[in-house]
Amino acid sequence: MISFGCERLTFGYANLPSILDDVSLTAQAGELVAITGPSGRGKSTLLYLLGLMLSPRAGAVLVDGDAVSGLRDAQRSALRAQLLGFVFQDAALDQTRTVMDNITEVCLYGDLDRRLAQERAQLLIDQLGVQVPAHRRPGQISGGQAQRIALCRALVHDPAVLLADEPTGNLDDSSAEGVIHAMRRHAETGRAVIVVTHDPRLEQACDRSVPL
Repeated sequence: MISFGCERLTFGYANLPSILDDVSLTAQAGELVAITGPSGRGKSTLLYLLGLMLSPRAGAVLVDGDAVSGLRDAQRSALRAQLLGFVFQDAALDQTRTVMDNITEVCLYGDLDRRLAQERAQLLIDQLGVQVPAHRRPGQISGGQAQRIALCRALVHDPAVLLADEPTGNLDDSSAEGVIHAMRRHAETGRAVIVVTHDPRLEQACDRSVPL
């Protein structure tokens, strides 16, 4: 069981004004939390900070009360591989690799057995109704299919924390419902799930919302 979030997080690029200032939030194990608000408020930037891909000017990302955002690069990378699953807004699939390889690439950075990863990947593909042959490449699938493949990649190693940036943004109602159900189910297994969204369907399915 995990507690994950941030305390008094402040961020800005170089000498520019802060994009985020004094932001605090926490997601407990079993919670699905939405980060909401108008465009340009730094919601995606906050998710990148929580995902340990950016370093804050002040404040900290916390795992079970311990500050982890100040760790060295190698330590943050190891923690990401072990703890986090991340869904990028644009899916960010590798165009040169197959759907299956895109999903199972996380086993290269952790201790997940490749055969087990492939079995779990296929199960997730089926559960999310992607209906794409696993040997296809991202250029041969739709944007909505790519977004669901990105969610499969984020879930395949059963992360304690799932972070997702607009995971239903490119999806029709039926596909969005499947994605929301998958994230809800992941939270109910005792994981923490934090999503950035403008989608009222997803926000309504969350336990609570944190406006920026």
